[in-house]
Amino acid sequence: MHRKLEGHLMMKRAYGLLVATLLLPAFVLAQSTSPPTEFQTPWGDPDLQGLWDYRTMTPLQRPSELADKEVFTEEEAAAYQEAELEGRADYDALPTVHAKFWLDYGTELTPDRRTSLIIDPPDGRIPARTEGASTLARERAERRERTHSIQDRSITERCILGFNAGPPMNPGAYNNNLLLLQTPGMVVLHNEMVHEVRVVRLGDKAPLPDNLRQIRGDSRGYWDGPTLVVETTNFSNIANFQGSSAALHVVERFTRVDEETLHYEYTVTDPTTFVQPWSAAMPMARTEGPMFEFACHEGNYGLTNILSAARAEERRAR
Repeated sequence: MHRKLEGHLMMKRAYGLLVATLLLPAFVLAQSTSPPTEFQTPWGDPDLQGLWDYRTMTPLQRPSELADKEVFTEEEAAAYQEAELEGRADYDALPTVHAKFWLDYGTELTPDRRTSLIIDPPDGRIPARTEGASTLARERAERRERTHSIQDRSITERCILGFNAGPPMNPGAYNNNLLLLQTPGMVVLHNEMVHEVRVVRLGDKAPLPDNLRQIRGDSRGYWDGPTLVVETTNFSNIANFQGSSAALHVVERFTRVDEETLHYEYTVTDPTTFVQPWSAAMPMARTEGPMFEFACHEGNYGLTNILSAARAEERRAR
């Protein structure tokens, strides 16, 4: 917990300048600012390495009651944060499978006080889903409700895939840490959540053949000036980010802003699921290690209990 607090304070200091420029979103500033020359690997690539904490209180989608409000004032941000923290303290109102002291949603908004991580569309909301995607979502929900076997539960519940590890990455309830490692021609993204490791090939690499699909897709990267761009395609239809399909195409951008800050931005394109592409952005703050193993695995007691409880409900209904 001390490590989390320390990392959060570093993020606050690193973005002190951004707070003063409310009319210029953080994602624009990060794109237009080249990192200092000392952030360079021995082989000449921009150095993005380190352990980065990406928790934040800022929600992925802008709350509907905030409508077109893109950025809070200082007073509004303070009031929002206070209300959120008070709400989390109510154990009865927010039940969780884990003890509350495990959870680490973040205690502050992004330093520029945005009301959503989504930066496009301008309303800060995930675009509408296609008719086919809506039908598929209902079928998935019905199958999950049925719980005849472990195949009816999501792969995140089965601990096959990290809950917030991506691609793309989004803050979750805890373990919001990314270890980024580099070697010539390769970048490794190691998420603390469900100990996910993604190896990204750099350079002019062709994607896998269309008939080869992977749960987390096929990631390939290249440098766009100081920014690492990672494109991921060839997803299977097992993993569904926000209801996405196997047509999902994710483009991630990592930019070193300063010693303590890594800017992360992504764009999601899936015409089978969403009526238009959409993008989100957030800062990642340098933090101290070590990362810890997230020892969740398929066959854990939680999944066993879910299935046994479903059978008990069926017996009660008879």
